[in-house]
Amino acid sequence: MFQNLLYNDRMGGSGEIGIQRLTVTPGVISLGGGSVGMEQLREFLNAVRDKSAAPGNFLGLLNILIGRRITRADGTAVCGGMTWRELAALLKQLRWDREGVSELKINPATLPPRDRERFWYVAIAHAEVASAAATAAGDRLIKPLKALGYVVGPAPGAKP
Repeated sequence: MFQNLLYNDRMGGSGEIGIQRLTVTPGVISLGGGSVGMEQLREFLNAVRDKSAAPGNFLGLLNILIGRRITRADGTAVCGGMTWRELAALLKQLRWDREGVSELKINPATLPPRDRERFWYVAIAHAEVASAAATAAGDRLIKPLKALGYVVGPAPGAKP
């Protein structure tokens, strides 16, 4: 079966190919754990950057963005988890400060200098975002993010 955002092609029971039109909401993209608007995610990251909510805790921010559900206080979904590639593209698009990788004990000079998306992807790959240290760093960010009006879900596999 082949699926994309516009068409869902399926073999019919009688052998003929049927094309069924899928409904696509403009401005909504899939981010891992569920479809959410990209604008809410941009607002979240801009708030984190502007209010310095994650100083010295870039690993925790990566852990939260990749593996946890983020909502606003009113329940509006912000992020349902992201792939490394989606996060790398978003950090590139927002022109996130490249020196943030220094917090991950990675020398920025050792990463691909020209391709910003690849830079972030390689940094995320080396960051060990699924480690116990990353989970603990993500847990430390919950309180500062709550002060900004965001609710962060538990880490995968964590007991409620």
